Amino acid sequence: MKVVVCVKQIPDPALPGELDPTTNLLKRDGKLILDESDSYGVEMALQLVEAAGGGEVSLVSMAPNNEMSGLRTALAMGADDAILVSDENLAGTDALGTAKVLAAAIGRLSPDLILAGVESSDGYTGTVPEMIAGVLDLPSVTFAKQISIDGDTVKAQRQTEAGYDDIECKLPVLLSVTAGVVEPRYPSFKGIMAAKKKPVEALDLQALGIESNTVGVVGARQETIRVTEAEERESGEIIEDDGDAHQRIAEFLGELKVV
Repeated sequence: MKVVVCVKQIPDPALPGELDPTTNLLKRDGKLILDESDSYGVEMALQLVEAAGGGEVSLVSMAPNNEMSGLRTALAMGADDAILVSDENLAGTDALGTAKVLAAAIGRLSPDLILAGVESSDGYTGTVPEMIAGVLDLPSVTFAKQISIDGDTVKAQRQTEAGYDDIECKLPVLLSVTAGVVEPRYPSFKGIMAAKKKPVEALDLQALGIESNTVGVVGARQETIRVTEAEERESGEIIEDDGDAHQRIAEFLGELKVV
């Protein structure tokens, strides 16, 4: 079984983020780490391959400056190999452009199953996995909380507000994995050392056959015009009980149309 996991490498969220003043885009010129939301997809893929008694887990990522620190973390967890797409023309690519690039890279691998996080920790669009499925003309199952493979059929529990739906779908298929459904393993020292020798294929837009004017800032269908500081929350009204506090609270709730 061949499983591909889409992983995003992001600036460390524990550090203050910095925007490029000319483009209003998040700076990504430093070291990038594996997005925690994608670590669940990596762990799920590893468990599925182990349950199947064999197979391969490949990673696909898009990052600037050939950055692969986050990829190495996922490889140290146990993934077998990776494709890294890096091209200076990708800066500012929107969700659809990202999906097209990742789909082109995934298409080179002919996987049985594709896994992704529901949404990235630095973007939160939550649309890229479904767009990848659309580009590849594959079925998509979102918010998967439990996954199993039975022959050429994938069975999943899709998380909903009321509980979950039982889904069955023929392979190949793309699933987005809900954060927290599995416990990602910590890379061992042996895994970290082995990750340094695992193959990472570096590709650019030309290698994928993608025109540079269809991605990046020039190909994006959105633009950040302005960034402003969030407004500070105003302090609430303090009501001291002089015997009529209950009445004043009722009036306040009435103004909010709560009662």
